[in-house]
Amino acid sequence: MNLRAAAAMLLAFAVPGAGHLFLGRHRRAAAFFLIVATMFVTGIAVGGGLYTVGMSGGAALKLLSSYASMGSGLLYATAYALGVRGNVASATYEYGITFTLTAGLMNLLLVLDCFDIAKGRKE
Repeated sequence: MNLRAAAAMLLAFAVPGAGHLFLGRHRRAAAFFLIVATMFVTGIAVGGGLYTVGMSGGAALKLLSSYASMGSGLLYATAYALGVRGNVASATYEYGITFTLTAGLMNLLLVLDCFDIAKGRKE
């Protein structure tokens, strides 16, 4: 892996769209940032929380879900630092946590997209 690909992937993981911006794909960068950030913020806004590594019960699936949610990079880290935990009793909790999980998974796919672009496999 070359330095350009590694830098693009690291930036893409940290901030959605930053890797594409680094690679000169400005429109894609803006679109991807808006999509992932909107999904994540919507999930928090409707009362969803974050999967965390220390959640009890169903250890294997919750661990995978935690890593998927962490795929949002700094969005996840910021929400975690601010103490966002969600309200389990809320009627929209499951929808919200699914939105944050989906945002993380989408961002992980964007990291792979940056790798393909940096390696010249994709335009």
